[in-house]
Amino acid sequence: MYNYIMNFDHKITPLSALHTTIVQINSKKKVLVGGCFDILHHGHVIFLQKARSEGDALIVLLESDEFIKSIKKKEPVHTQQQRAEILAALGYVDTIILLPYFSAPDEDYKGIIEEIKPEVIAYTTGDKQARRKKEFAAMVHGTTVEIPYLSSFSSSKLITYAPIFRD
Repeated sequence: MYNYIMNFDHKITPLSALHTTIVQINSKKKVLVGGCFDILHHGHVIFLQKARSEGDALIVLLESDEFIKSIKKKEPVHTQQQRAEILAALGYVDTIILLPYFSAPDEDYKGIIEEIKPEVIAYTTGDKQARRKKEFAAMVHGTTVEIPYLSSFSSSKLITYAPIFRD
């Protein structure tokens, strides 16, 4: 049994504090990824490791619980804060930005990209937003990297094949 709890709150940032966070890592080559990461699995780990290998700082835009409910049409297994804490425990994740639910996502994401100015935006093969991510990267003179999607791993498969117990 562990007698201590690691605190990774310094890695977790609300969107309202984005500017302060980005100023602290501005001298590094920033890699940006986004997603829900509701049930962290091996596919996520490989994706995040490969994304991080493209630069010096990995920034994760973490979608809200409302996003999962409204867009993904699923009930989140973990809250956004819990998902952020799980991601923060990974040594190669430098910053997690907690996103609110956006009513006009294209404009909201565009503003975030303009603030962060990532040198690289990483996404997986088959990402429905790949074209938009390429446009955003070009907007800030960055590049994109496509990381192969590991189809044998998915949160949906885990939910289907493994019992989930909730409090």
